[in-house]
Amino acid sequence: MVIKRGEIADIGRRVMTGLLLLVIGMGLSGCSQGRLRTEGQLYSDSAALAQAYSTLERWQWWYADAYAHVSYHYGRLLREREDPVKAMQVFLSAAHSRTHDYHILGRVYSNMGSISHLAEEYSLSYDMYEKSADCFLRDGDSLLYYYGLNNMAFELAQQGKKEGAMTLLMVLEKNCTDKHVLTKSLETKAVAHLYTQQFDSAVFYAKRMIGEGDHAPTGYLVCAQAYSYAGNKDSAICYARHVLQVSQNLFHQNNALYILTNDAPDDEDVRIVAAERADTQKLIETRHGKLTQAVQLLSQDLTRRPNIAWVYAIIGTILIASFAFSILWKRRKNQMHKQITSIADQQANSMIASIKQHIDTDDINSTLHWKNYTAMKKDADLYLGGIVTKLEAQHLNEVEIRFCILTLLNYRLRTIAKTINYSYPSAIKTLKKRISDKLGTTPPELKNFLLHLLPTS
Repeated sequence: MVIKRGEIADIGRRVMTGLLLLVIGMGLSGCSQGRLRTEGQLYSDSAALAQAYSTLERWQWWYADAYAHVSYHYGRLLREREDPVKAMQVFLSAAHSRTHDYHILGRVYSNMGSISHLAEEYSLSYDMYEKSADCFLRDGDSLLYYYGLNNMAFELAQQGKKEGAMTLLMVLEKNCTDKHVLTKSLETKAVAHLYTQQFDSAVFYAKRMIGEGDHAPTGYLVCAQAYSYAGNKDSAICYARHVLQVSQNLFHQNNALYILTNDAPDDEDVRIVAAERADTQKLIETRHGKLTQAVQLLSQDLTRRPNIAWVYAIIGTILIASFAFSILWKRRKNQMHKQITSIADQQANSMIASIKQHIDTDDINSTLHWKNYTAMKKDADLYLGGIVTKLEAQHLNEVEIRFCILTLLNYRLRTIAKTINYSYPSAIKTLKKRISDKLGTTPPELKNFLLHLLPTS
């Protein structure tokens, strides 16, 4: 059998692909997603994970999704091994890959946001969490999207921007029912009030966190800080001791020890733990130095190497803003509907009666100088509270304004059509629909909307 040159090339490609997948398979054998990643624990079979990452790095152009997936897990491994600089490099590679796996990209950006947060670069962390939320939104994962919103709010809270944080939390709480996300939002509220020196509110939300149990150490710490800032040393010391008992987090421990050494300097036990704080402080400074280097890599990358992910971030911002705006608009529309309905019920009869004192609705041609638009506009504005001027501001033309005036004066559609020389019912109903669209209402609500434009007193 004779094999042609093209067939030889095709066979070669298949062999190379098979060998590559074999190597990756060997590297990841036995490493299910559950085993590869568990919060707060080192990955099992990390050598196989590193081998898979190294192999895919050379083939990332052809296997972008697999490369991004392995990069995320490898970056997580490096973070847990206290190597944030290398982890950031790996995360950046994943972010710049050609993958369309938005779930993995969301987790990548979330980790870069977490590193930035630990380095106290809250503005940069907000940007990364915003990208993360956008990716989860595109992936359709509403739960992780709401986590992303809370992370964004938390970074604003850290910067003392309570109003911005509370606005995001309002959107979250209106639409999310997950208990863990809502508990995390309590932490954000507590920190937002703490950083704006509203200590009683900070303690209120922190104690709710403690009651939920999921984030009790953070709740204890916020209570200790709030009481310490407020000058309630006894409560501050009590909660600071709780932090040391229940948390192994260096950040928690350092802050608790700081409160104890300042609020109870003469306590013998505190003198003992003060030495512990010196050791803890050294560990934190060492870690912070590495985190700062990692964030510098991220900042340099954003300055030097813009990429399509920024487009996604812009889209995400628009989607989030649109989502929030739609909620606010719906609420405003409902309020407007109630207000218009109230006006229609309470004032319509009195308004029309008052108008009829000046306008003979049976002889509108003579009363409002109907055929002379300029004169009609002057009289209509006089008797109808500037209605023509208001409608012109909404870009209604002469015919549309005449329709609105006749509608206010309780003319029926058939009579209106005859008065403005429109066919009934097709053309006049089309005209009514067009006017309603311009005014942002519906044909059934047009009369009430126009009444709302009249003076209310």
